[in-house]
Amino acid sequence: MFSNDPVVRVRDVSIFQDSNTVLNSVAFDIEKGEFVYLVGRTGSGKSSLLKTMYADLPLRLGDMMVAGFSIRDIKPQQVPLLRRKVGIIFQDFQLFPDRTVGENLTFVMKATGWRDSAKMKARLVEVLMQVGLGSVEKKMPHQLSGGEQQRVVIARALINEPLILFADEPTGNLDPEVSSGIMKLFQQINKSGTAILMATHSYGLIRRNPMRVLKCEDGKVLDSQKDTFELKSEEDF
Repeated sequence: MFSNDPVVRVRDVSIFQDSNTVLNSVAFDIEKGEFVYLVGRTGSGKSSLLKTMYADLPLRLGDMMVAGFSIRDIKPQQVPLLRRKVGIIFQDFQLFPDRTVGENLTFVMKATGWRDSAKMKARLVEVLMQVGLGSVEKKMPHQLSGGEQQRVVIARALINEPLILFADEPTGNLDPEVSSGIMKLFQQINKSGTAILMATHSYGLIRRNPMRVLKCEDGKVLDSQKDTFELKSEEDF
């Protein structure tokens, strides 16, 4: 059933690291098809907020809906169902080094309930083409450049046609030219209707591609849609 609900809805959420509160009274929505940056200095709670959204960290206080799932009430057996609706992209790739690109992607399909081998093969080809890697299926990750590996990670995240991609520093380990290509890819994915929440430390990236910004600072999450703050340099985050 089609719904106009935001893909992410956060209300009065507190985020903890161990027993310390790192973010307090967090509230924001991310609409379907929106592109939002998440910034903040190291230790400000960015990664903890992201991990809470895809149920890697428990939510102890407040309400959070992600892709139709209540993160506060989610049961362990529901987490794989949530992960089919969201895509997660890490800075350090997390590809299996002893498996080919095709085997890496097939592993995710099997883990998320795909059974039909013909459909799996077709989807594999489709997502690799979507990220501009038509011919790497049989290659091992170490045979690819950093930028190519990141494209494989994005392909992996797109397999189940997620409502939103959570990207944690996706260009952090890449040189500027490669980063620019990865950013263009994210923009294409976003134009096709997938929402994106991208954590980044790159002031240049935001300056060149301005979008809404959420900033973790002093235990709060500021929102450029309603709060006034400036990002002038890398020192701001």
